[in-house]
Amino acid sequence: MLSVLVLVSGGGTNLQAIIDGVADGTIENTELVGVISNNPGAYALERAKKAGIPAEVVSPKEFPDREAFHQAFLSAVDRYQPELIVLAGFLCIIPPEMIAKYERRIINIHPSLIPSFCGTGYYGLKVHEAALARGVKVSGATVHFVDQGTDTGPIILQKAVDVLPGDTPEKLQRRIMEEAEWKLLPQAINMIALGRLSS
Repeated sequence: MLSVLVLVSGGGTNLQAIIDGVADGTIENTELVGVISNNPGAYALERAKKAGIPAEVVSPKEFPDREAFHQAFLSAVDRYQPELIVLAGFLCIIPPEMIAKYERRIINIHPSLIPSFCGTGYYGLKVHEAALARGVKVSGATVHFVDQGTDTGPIILQKAVDVLPGDTPEKLQRRIMEEAEWKLLPQAINMIALGRLSS
């Protein structure tokens, strides 16, 4: 049974896709052991509670400096003893020592076809604003392992989504979530849980 810890910052729609996938058997051999958010107001915490998953907040605002926050965050993660850590819309920089400790055991979903529109500064709606400004005809989402760079780790899965005339950043974001993100993330977790991908 693969023990999975999910890190979230916002509404938690990708978390919900994972919860639903475990519940309906799309994600096999997997147990969601916990949810951690850096944001006390994240609706994702409510989703976790409704699903009976332990959830907690470790906010940088509660600590005197980034170093203290990183130590507290890493010790919170360690308490769950996760075999896989999933970044599902987590907008905090992961401490380098955590990346080293959990090498090839952290995956992230990014709302573009990496290497396009990724790296420092590309998150949330900013990704879709940049894609529309560039005039691309196809965007999408990528699940990748997390390494010491930003969106530079080995790619696990990608799915393309058409950009349509009249798209706004919000419309494109929603379509990429529905057609790519909510499918890819459960699929990647399932592949790891079934040993079809070395995690």
